[in-house]
Amino acid sequence: MTLPPLYALRAFATAARLESFSQAAAVLNVTPGAISRHIRTLEAWFDCELFVRKGPKVAITAAGSVLAAQLEVGFEQLESACAAFSQHNHQLRLKAPSTLTMRWLLDVLQRYREQYSKPDVQITSVWMDTDSVDFAREPYDCAILLGSGDFGADTESRLLFQEWLIPLCAPALKQQAQTNLAACELIHPTHDRRDWRRWLQGVSNAPQINLWQGKLFDTLEQGNMAAISGHGISVGDLLLSIEAIRSGLLTLPFPQPVATGDGYYLVWPKSASGLKNIGLFAEWLVTQIPQYNPADLN
Repeated sequence: MTLPPLYALRAFATAARLESFSQAAAVLNVTPGAISRHIRTLEAWFDCELFVRKGPKVAITAAGSVLAAQLEVGFEQLESACAAFSQHNHQLRLKAPSTLTMRWLLDVLQRYREQYSKPDVQITSVWMDTDSVDFAREPYDCAILLGSGDFGADTESRLLFQEWLIPLCAPALKQQAQTNLAACELIHPTHDRRDWRRWLQGVSNAPQINLWQGKLFDTLEQGNMAAISGHGISVGDLLLSIEAIRSGLLTLPFPQPVATGDGYYLVWPKSASGLKNIGLFAEWLVTQIPQYNPADLN
């Protein structure tokens, strides 16, 4: 062993802090004699005197003061680590993209918390041009990411739902978009215009438009909000836009959604310590997937 017994170190640190064997014994629920034996064990281990004994009274030595100060720091770190680990066992730190969070996940988490107290899901909503997570460097236990399902050899994932792209606009612009989409102002929710391009490639007899014109935004959420305000025709995820469609804020000028091949996945590291909690959370998420029916496309 490279360390003396932990219980002896705890006894010494408590006696040094209280400057009394009897008070240390009361705190640790042992006898004063046990405290004295623990300290003698340490004195033999370190081959130095830690307390000077004067009858029933004791006084810590200079060497004992040095050891006590260092042990106080060490025990604080141990207690902090144990407290954090205990809390971590009842908490999931979740990373998620901003549009998914605003259009679906916040409501899902509210319903989850109404039914379950543990694990406590702490969400961080992040803008990501390409969804990714580095569990070795980022403080997350799991993440919901849009991708093909390949998030690295050290991760596991579960598909939640597929991405379906479809044009979206305010009801007042629907007829104009259907009549002459090329004359409409386009809204691009990605700087590389990939969402409009994907939809056009997936639709037979797609309308001819100039992809290089229009407004550029960072997220699907921003594109949706611009479309709701009547600033043009956007393209977005059907399932994440379904509530806005049903409420009449958005409408579909073209009824053909296109599957991109990507999907939203719950992702976690293979070495995750909270696999049970992640599994329970995954089972809940798949019961909350947004759905649409053919009537929503009309």
